[in-house]
Amino acid sequence: MHETPDTTDRHGGPRNRGSADAYYGRPRNPHKYSGPTGHSPPVTLTDPEEIATYNQGFDAQDDRKEWD
Repeated sequence: MHETPDTTDRHGGPRNRGSADAYYGRPRNPHKYSGPTGHSPPVTLTDPEEIATYNQGFDAQDDRKEWD
């Protein structure tokens, strides 16, 4: 049986974006990019599943960037 890989943790996935925001001390902002990351403005997430996945990544991030 072939299983579909979970892509939510991949670079740019919702869980990954949540984790990165928490790591860099950015506020919680469930978002995605409509084009290549860094080359398009962020779009607010509206899909409840993607928002939940983003929040899981944000909440699971227990390591924070040191700004000293």
